[in-house]
Amino acid sequence: MFTGLVQSIARVTRREEQPAGLRLWLDLGSLVEGQQLGASISVAGCCLTVVQFDGSEASFDLSPETLDRTRFRGIQVGDQLNVEAALRAGDPLGGHFVSGHVDGMGRFLSRVQQGEYEVQRFEAPQEIDALLVPKGSVTIDGVSLTVAELFAENQFSVALIPETLQRTTLGGMPESSSVHMEGDVLGKFVHAYLERRGSGRNTSV
Repeated sequence: MFTGLVQSIARVTRREEQPAGLRLWLDLGSLVEGQQLGASISVAGCCLTVVQFDGSEASFDLSPETLDRTRFRGIQVGDQLNVEAALRAGDPLGGHFVSGHVDGMGRFLSRVQQGEYEVQRFEAPQEIDALLVPKGSVTIDGVSLTVAELFAENQFSVALIPETLQRTTLGGMPESSSVHMEGDVLGKFVHAYLERRGSGRNTSV
């Protein structure tokens, strides 16, 4: 479990093709301290498991399932990705509950500068469109954000403060970029319950 509060930006240092998957190496910097083999790290919003260390670098194995559902297949050495260590008992929850399970691929459409602030507009995948509500939570490339406004054709906007623009990859993201999106965890349960109730399926626990 994560919070969506990005702790640093990690650079991809190595990319090792495997028979069916891919091993990615990232330089975690100071975030590597205290991490162990098997630790969960949110990488651009996707929960990945550390399989090896080399100094401040950590490697992650990506299965065909992960590659099919994310943009990691096209990631190259030198690319930068948002990273966050898993939430520990007693840690403050400053963002919202983020599972690290990418629901679908979205697209960055445009940005509007408002002084030091910025309003960004995205296109959501069908998988999370029903979960988007004004002032509700959404995770974009691992960043916990609040939906500012909803538009037609699965589009929505978020307002970014200078801190978010400087400390995450969203500040320098080119238009038309593909992004990982995850809907609000609590919203998923409510949506699933209502769907089952409407279909007449058993909703008892």
